[in-house]
Amino acid sequence: MPTQCSHIAAHVKPVKPHSQGCEECLKMGDEWVHLRMCLECGHVGCCDSSKNKHGTKHFHFSHHPIIQSAERGEDWRWCYVDEVFL
Repeated sequence: MPTQCSHIAAHVKPVKPHSQGCEECLKMGDEWVHLRMCLECGHVGCCDSSKNKHGTKHFHFSHHPIIQSAERGEDWRWCYVDEVFL
């Protein structure tokens, strides 16, 4: 497994979250556990502990590799491609 990410320069943009919660869960009227924001487009999706896993589904659909926790007090990023915390 890589220890560094090669996607930061090309895929991290100055984005703002599209919503206050998981975009898809809000549309469905469903719930989530934690939120993740795509650092390429600002999509907000639910984490893999949530039943719908919209954050990961967004990665598979969009191929945007880097997310950031959208939870208050958390300051981490994850690259899906390199499977490494940033």
